[in-house]
Amino acid sequence: MDIAKIEKRIGIRASTDKIWEVVSNLSGWDQWNPIETGVEGTIAFGGEITLNEAIEGLPERRVVGRVGEWQPYAQLVWMENRGLWFRSMRYFEIEELEPGSCIAANGFLFTGLRGEMFFDKQRKHLRHSVDAVAEAWKTAAES
Repeated sequence: MDIAKIEKRIGIRASTDKIWEVVSNLSGWDQWNPIETGVEGTIAFGGEITLNEAIEGLPERRVVGRVGEWQPYAQLVWMENRGLWFRSMRYFEIEELEPGSCIAANGFLFTGLRGEMFFDKQRKHLRHSVDAVAEAWKTAAES
């Protein structure tokens, strides 16, 4: 099965604790995340996360995802099943380079025939979204 991926990695001058605090405080996403708001849920394996997704150029929609993987101070991943031929995965990752300096990544993975078609058609909008989220995450963690 082919996978289509779009990701933004960015350096953040903050501790893993601070960066994780920003991403793990789901109710606080409205204050920093430009595309994902109204976030509710539980960060636990199999936990449900719901949010409003407003990607420029696409209709706003309500997302319901299941946490697939998470590791405190390092990773949060949830999956959304959009039907038989389309699955998406949303992720946030933190890698410490040295104390107080990290690389953070956020992105989308799409699988299935329709997922690849969606990715190909919406690549520009998705690129803008992951870039905007990375910059906003950096600003929130460094403040």
